[in-house]
Amino acid sequence: MARILVVEDEEHLAEGLVFNLEAEGHEVEVAANGLEAAERLAGPETDFDLVILDVMLPGASGFEVARRVRASGNYVPVLMLTAKDDPADIVRGIEEGADDYLTKPFKLDELMVRIRALLRRRRWDGGPDEDAAAVVQFGDVSVHFDRFEIETPEGRHELTPREAGLLRALIEREGEAVPRGELLEAVWGLKPETRTRVVDSFVVRLRRYVEKDPARPRHIVSVRGHGYRFVR
Repeated sequence: MARILVVEDEEHLAEGLVFNLEAEGHEVEVAANGLEAAERLAGPETDFDLVILDVMLPGASGFEVARRVRASGNYVPVLMLTAKDDPADIVRGIEEGADDYLTKPFKLDELMVRIRALLRRRRWDGGPDEDAAAVVQFGDVSVHFDRFEIETPEGRHELTPREAGLLRALIEREGEAVPRGELLEAVWGLKPETRTRVVDSFVVRLRRYVEKDPARPRHIVSVRGHGYRFVR
């Protein structure tokens, strides 16, 4: 069971989400406006395992809520709902901190699949892969891809599927300079030429977990004007 915050001002849609999520055994709360949601999610600690966040909200947009939540150091998984399938809106949502997105109208089964993917702590790609190591170690860091978790001397940190996907994409090409465009396509399904800084934003998040000094990274190294390289 997970605790989920639904941020949605359309009452009928919020009620439908609550009904179906509770039917799956989850505990669900609702925030009807952006300001309320931002206040409940402020700070690095949160009682929620997932946030379903609409874009069009009174008080503050979903984009603004996501930005404030990430700026406060809270990296709870966020699934953003948008009424538009404009690539610019999708990219903006990811840049502001969303881990996944879904355009309205959506099919219920697709929504539930996205939710399960963000909640599960199994293989990051959702399926068995005997050739892919479930645990990767480097320095004093252990990455458990089978349960979406990083262990460091400071403690354990949970990963979202996108964070785990980005880290694995870099680890699998250890020593190579991987272009941002290839990471965008492999991890987010966006076209390589999409103009966005989302890869850089997620690298900042990963460095907080795996680097002793995130300002001077040793494992996830920038390749100027190109992308990133993983160094064990």
